[in-house]
Amino acid sequence: MDTSAEIDDRPLRESVRDTIRNRIFEGHYAPGTRLVERDLADEFNVSRLPVREALRMLRQEGIVSERPNSRGMVVSSLTPEQVADLFDVRLALEVLASELAAARATRDELAHLNSLLDAAQSCLESGSILEAHAANNQFHDAITNIARNEFLRSALEPLQGRMHWLFRFATDLPELIREHRRLYEAIASGDPARAGIASREHIQKYRKDYYLHH
Repeated sequence: MDTSAEIDDRPLRESVRDTIRNRIFEGHYAPGTRLVERDLADEFNVSRLPVREALRMLRQEGIVSERPNSRGMVVSSLTPEQVADLFDVRLALEVLASELAAARATRDELAHLNSLLDAAQSCLESGSILEAHAANNQFHDAITNIARNEFLRSALEPLQGRMHWLFRFATDLPELIREHRRLYEAIASGDPARAGIASREHIQKYRKDYYLHH
């Protein structure tokens, strides 16, 4: 695998983080896999510092974790109880984010949301599945930003990596994009109650789908 091509011109820690995250999402690093700074630094041809910082960011997302007596980090796994807890938190916080976004979104912010949906659709049609998932994830993150509530943002940020991880199991991407368009239309309507209902239905649908396939 040509790892040098995967590291771009952004700050190294971000490039390394995204590369490791993508490999986890793609299944190259299964849950429980040890991620050793020195080995990753050698593989990516970088110093250990950006690798250490990348792993620290992924730990904050909950995608990797420390284990007692383990050398380096390991890829996290979620227990059924943790998945249930995560959906509960997502339901509470993302519904609120959608309600606030409906009340506060500017025209430019709505245009940005719509562009992310267009990007997801374009990636899907070209067969770029990982990029389509990334655009869908960015759609949810953008809603949180539009809500303009720092307490809400600080509560969601540590969970977003795990939330996105759950959504990588969504196999019906066309339906996911249609769901996101319905949510977008509810937010664009400017009606917080409608946006909250759309968000709740969206999350509950994928909660049910997740358990159907696990």
